[in-house]
Amino acid sequence: EETWEKLRIQAGVQDTFLTFEVYKDEITMQLIDKACKMLDIPPDMVLKQFGEFFFEFCKRSGYDHMLRTLGGNLYEFIENLDALHSYLSLSYQEMNAPSFRVEKNEDGSMHLHYYSDRRGLCHIVPGIIGAAALDFFNTEISMEIVNQTEEEERTGKKEHIVFLVTQKPVFSYKKRNKFSSSPQYIADSGRTSLVSVCPAKKNHWETIRGIVTLGRGKLLRGFDPAYPTTLWIDTKTFCNGLPFHIVFDEELRVKQAGVSIQKIVPGLQTMGIRLDHYFSIVHPEVTFTISSVQKFINSQFVFRTRREMMPESWKQRPMLELRGQMIWMESLQCMLYLCSPLLRTLHELEERQMHIADIAPHDVTRDLILLNQQRLAEMELSNQLERKKEELRILSKHLEEEKKKTEALLYAMLPKHVANQLKEGKRVEAGEFKECTILFSDVVTFTNICAQCEPIQIVLMLNSMYLRFDRLTTVHDVYKVETIGDAYMVVGGVPVPVSTHAERVANFALGIIIAAKEVKNPVSGKPIQIRVGIHTGPVLAGVVGEKMPRYCLFGDTVNIASRMESHGVPSKIHLSPTAYYCLKDKSFEMTERGEIEVKGKGKMHTYFLIRNRTATENEIMGNPIKESDSDHESVQSFHESRIKMIQSSCQQGRVGTTENQFFPQSFNSNYIKCLFLSSLRWGALIPTPTSCNFICWPHLLSLF
Repeated sequence: EETWEKLRIQAGVQDTFLTFEVYKDEITMQLIDKACKMLDIPPDMVLKQFGEFFFEFCKRSGYDHMLRTLGGNLYEFIENLDALHSYLSLSYQEMNAPSFRVEKNEDGSMHLHYYSDRRGLCHIVPGIIGAAALDFFNTEISMEIVNQTEEEERTGKKEHIVFLVTQKPVFSYKKRNKFSSSPQYIADSGRTSLVSVCPAKKNHWETIRGIVTLGRGKLLRGFDPAYPTTLWIDTKTFCNGLPFHIVFDEELRVKQAGVSIQKIVPGLQTMGIRLDHYFSIVHPEVTFTISSVQKFINSQFVFRTRREMMPESWKQRPMLELRGQMIWMESLQCMLYLCSPLLRTLHELEERQMHIADIAPHDVTRDLILLNQQRLAEMELSNQLERKKEELRILSKHLEEEKKKTEALLYAMLPKHVANQLKEGKRVEAGEFKECTILFSDVVTFTNICAQCEPIQIVLMLNSMYLRFDRLTTVHDVYKVETIGDAYMVVGGVPVPVSTHAERVANFALGIIIAAKEVKNPVSGKPIQIRVGIHTGPVLAGVVGEKMPRYCLFGDTVNIASRMESHGVPSKIHLSPTAYYCLKDKSFEMTERGEIEVKGKGKMHTYFLIRNRTATENEIMGNPIKESDSDHESVQSFHESRIKMIQSSCQQGRVGTTENQFFPQSFNSNYIKCLFLSSLRWGALIPTPTSCNFICWPHLLSLF
């Protein structure tokens, strides 16, 4: 499924395909092209495998029995493929099927002629024919292209491919797979031919033909038809009994025609007229000559009446199509065309001013029209159901996307586990958190800014600031509680308790101080300043309200954190004593502010957070660090420290000749590599005065 999705996106095609919809061949070729690139295999192999799969798909779709009854051997099967396509075209009117013609050779091989105006798809044929031969006739075949041209005789088909088909009987399909996987079979396959080990099972059609009962139970291995010495049927009976037939000679002159076809095409009542004046050949698409007809004599022929030859009052009607077979009569040097009207529905019958009575009672076309009428109605219903199913799938997909958007919005307002409990209709109990860290921030002189600006300017300024702050909550994994005006409140260790809550909030505080410098004061145009206060302590957290529920924090810890912010200094991070003690043994640099009077709390000894000693500004801000930039910084800082050490050593006269003096054990090989690469990149920045040969280059190179 993932591979198909990737292939579909690369080819730029739709997600689903409907059964009764016609699609352009360009879509198929795009999929084949991208599949070849993805799988790194040639197009002919992709098409062949597609043909094999298509055969299995047809079997699973209910055409298995129909395909099996086309012929008793591979030659008959291929010979009747055009008839199958002709039948399917009754239901699939827009089907553009290829045409096949097969010739037997003396050595048992066959030449398969493939005609199609859909170029580039010929390699599907070996896949389909090969799978059918193996499944139906226990025959393994090989097909190779011996000729590929554009057929000049044909009026519509563009591609004419000739395949040489050779056959080799094999085991039944299941047995073949069983034996082929056994070690003994593999070992013996090089010495013994497949046929000599176990001869091919005899085809069931050949068995049936070999047992033919005639007369009083006499068994015959062959069949010789018996013909009367005199034709016991008169001309009138023949023309009435076969109302749709035409006899014409080598010059296409009509010698005889059935009564019903004379009624539909009045010109045929005049014997000796040329057949091509009144009809055109629709299938197979060949030129209307006797030689072309003889070439495709095993194919079904479809004729269509010419509109210009019809009576004036009939020219608005749809033209009638006839379908049937050609029979060459050698003794008369004439061609017999036995046909029936090609009608799919009762509506088509009415459009041509015809009736069921015009068709001979023995002609199955009568039944076919009635059955196909019902089948087309079922297909239309199936098509509608398939379209509705596709619409429901798309709506379901859109619904899932909207659901994700709604959940994302809900999770932005409430903690995920709290939101899930509310969705399930459960009551969310308040929870006590023994230790967490709360941060408050506000904009310095926010009231004065509001008095001098338009409301929209204030909204834009706060939005710009809060977007930056919100991103940092994700970077440092702290929970945003709420914003009221210019006040921004976050907490660490709630709703999910963590031991590093103070460090997370401290890093977040350092980040928002930096981020605030990117936001401009709409009055002065200078960066805004914020105050930040942090306090650590216990809180009670729970959901308040039903219409617009909020996840709120309660307790004295919230009040003290707010006091730290209100008693803070612009662009400084004000820490309470408990927050300071949580960060004291960490990698943070802090300074003592001293004792201050805090409203409602009396005197408190507070501190300022300066920086994180181990984290860079990019890490604090969550910006991606390029490897080249980090290498550059590492090399530069290392290089500067080495220069100072060298200068100091040279001045004191302590110049060593070994690398250990200037490359202590604490320096790993990665720093050496960076130094060496930087010397190549920047033109040997390493100072090597003649009196200070402090780098042992062979040792340095050995580190690589």
